[in-house]
Amino acid sequence: MSTPFASDATLRDLGWPEILAALARRADTSRGRELAENLDFLDSREAIETRLDEIDEARVLTRKALSIPFGGAEDVRPLARRAAKGAILEPFELLACARLLHAASRVRRFFSAHAAEVPRLAAIAEQLPDARHLADRIESSFEPSGRLRDDASGVLASLRDRARSLHQRIKARLDELLRDETFASHLQESYVTIRNDRYVVPVNASFRALVPGIVHNASNSGQTLFIEPQAIVGLGNELSIAESMAAEEERRILAELSADIGDRAAEIEDAVERLGRLDHIQAAARLADDLDAARPELVEGRASFSLRQARHPILVLQGKEVVANDVRLEPDQRALVLSGPNAGGKTVTLTTVGLCALLTRAGLPIPAAAGSKVPLYRALASAMGDDQDLEKDLSTFSAHLLALRGILESAREGSLVLIDEIAADTDPREGAAIARAVLEALTERNVQVVVTTHLEEIKALGLVDPRFANARVVLDPVTLAPTFRLEMGAAGVSSALEIARRIGLPESVLEAARRHLHGGSALSAALEKLEEERRELSRTLADVRRRQEELDETRAEVEGLRRKLELERSRIEAKVRQELAEELEAIRREVGGWVARLTRKPTLRDAVEIQKKVAERIEEQERERRKIEARVEAAREPEPLPARLEPGTRVKVASLGTEGEILEIHGDEALVRVGLLKTRVPLGDLVGLPGKARQPGRARLAVEQVTPAALSEPSARLDVRGMRAEEALRALELFLDRSYSEGLESVQVIHGLGTGALRQAIRAALESSPYAAGYASAAPEEGGEGVTIVSLRS
Repeated sequence: MSTPFASDATLRDLGWPEILAALARRADTSRGRELAENLDFLDSREAIETRLDEIDEARVLTRKALSIPFGGAEDVRPLARRAAKGAILEPFELLACARLLHAASRVRRFFSAHAAEVPRLAAIAEQLPDARHLADRIESSFEPSGRLRDDASGVLASLRDRARSLHQRIKARLDELLRDETFASHLQESYVTIRNDRYVVPVNASFRALVPGIVHNASNSGQTLFIEPQAIVGLGNELSIAESMAAEEERRILAELSADIGDRAAEIEDAVERLGRLDHIQAAARLADDLDAARPELVEGRASFSLRQARHPILVLQGKEVVANDVRLEPDQRALVLSGPNAGGKTVTLTTVGLCALLTRAGLPIPAAAGSKVPLYRALASAMGDDQDLEKDLSTFSAHLLALRGILESAREGSLVLIDEIAADTDPREGAAIARAVLEALTERNVQVVVTTHLEEIKALGLVDPRFANARVVLDPVTLAPTFRLEMGAAGVSSALEIARRIGLPESVLEAARRHLHGGSALSAALEKLEEERRELSRTLADVRRRQEELDETRAEVEGLRRKLELERSRIEAKVRQELAEELEAIRREVGGWVARLTRKPTLRDAVEIQKKVAERIEEQERERRKIEARVEAAREPEPLPARLEPGTRVKVASLGTEGEILEIHGDEALVRVGLLKTRVPLGDLVGLPGKARQPGRARLAVEQVTPAALSEPSARLDVRGMRAEEALRALELFLDRSYSEGLESVQVIHGLGTGALRQAIRAALESSPYAAGYASAAPEEGGEGVTIVSLRS
């Protein structure tokens, strides 16, 4: 048998039964109330998180003023079990089962409509039975009074019609008899009544022989006989038979309906449990709303509690104005010592911590602000209140010691212990010694403790032992009335002398008290001095934190602006580049159209002139693009140049706003290949590129590719291997223009074999080129299909 999370005495000390009663009052069904009154503590984090998830979903509904439609959801499990064993249920019992089935169907439809908002609750409701047809059949079989309707079956309707007809015939015959003067003269009184389910008339006993019929009863005096006249005996017999058959049919119908309920007994049992669970969850959500409670953050291991703006739930439910307080233990602390004057709120704080621990283990939200942390304690124990036991001849102090002994025997690592006024009601020095020993024994076991005290030695533990923390309840400095506000990190004083002065004790008595107190006041004075230093440190720390928060806010604003500017710069850059690319493409298409028209009616001089204009136009657009890109790139922070510059290093030429590759370095200048051009630039005009270093083995290849710079030297060969098709075609165009101008008759274009795509692109361009008279593959010894020989026009 597992050890309970908390003993009944501890639950009573903390007021847990009042919490359960408040929860039960918010339930709508008997099963929901039963679950609330017997709420269990959950053993695992997963179970607690699941229940909190369900309550969170229910609060989604309660915040919209939506209630689960539980109307009619009675606990009919005992009726269903009887029906399953063959019992015939009474009409009111069958109607209760029908109401349950209707409620189950209604709740199922409700959650189907809200499944997107509350999927966990909808999953519970999805398994509810949809037996509306049976519920409708039961309800349609009965009148509001609970009597079976005539149309509950065809046979019943017929039998009841027969019985009604016989009733009418009997009454009509009796009316005839009563109108007969001779017959009426023999009656005690002139009326008709019923005895033993038979119609009878009251006959004077002395006229018995004059009224033939069956005597069914007599008056107490014997002077009156209730006789069924012979004239209606036959009709009476027929009526009895009809009513008996109708009763048998009614029993058959009730048995049939009861059997249907019995067949669904398991579904009904499950429905009652599911409806009760949903009701319990809704009740928990209502309680959480009334407490303005929040979901606790569950912490494990040796973590400590941290309650933000915690309030005592019972006081909140009583409608009292409650002061919210922060209550916490730091991770390396194990005991919180609460001190201060009586009636100041120490015990309220103590029980608030305990109730939050209980609520958390029960999977319920706690009366504190979001972000509050509660450990998954293994157990909760307490020593509280006036436990004087007169029957056992125990004093208050002895009973208190017995409670402490029980805690020391049972407390284990990961437990929470609450002790109110530890070791009070005895000699203060001896009480302080006992209290310290108990607290140290508990903290050594990694038990967390919250204790209230007036003992100075226990307050001082928070100053000398890092496992202990102090907190005090604060009095109004003017009125000395309790404010119920808790101040963490400070030890409280009782202010007994000041309170005595305000109450009006004689000044001579107060002065004597001060003299008596002076000899033992060293510790109190030290505590006061340390408290003042603590307050000064707190003020300084608060100022530092405020400045840090301001600095963090400023940094966040600057970072936000930086990101915003970067996004805007990127947007503008993309837009400008897109516009330039579209304009350049439009020019190229336009030029292509000119070239196509010239090829249809070729005039060599015009073709050359247009080709040069096209090249100039393209170069003009390229220069404009580079200028704009340079302005865009100027916004970026330049990268430093590598410590060592050498051929092959990738750099950016700041004045051109474009990237290039160093080919040679001469003094303070470098020869840089930029796109299809070579240019000499000062080293100071070069900017480093992120991640762009020299790539060994590739510089030689790049230099060997034929570019406009390479074409500046007379040559009859163009090598476009390794180039993209677009780049190769532009190089081919410039190469043919220069070769034609130099008067060459034929040239070679080296494109390699590869996939053949580059060769096809080159030869397709030659088909429409104004410079080319024809082309052919080179001889095998000169490169074959990897080289194209181009014949130029004369």
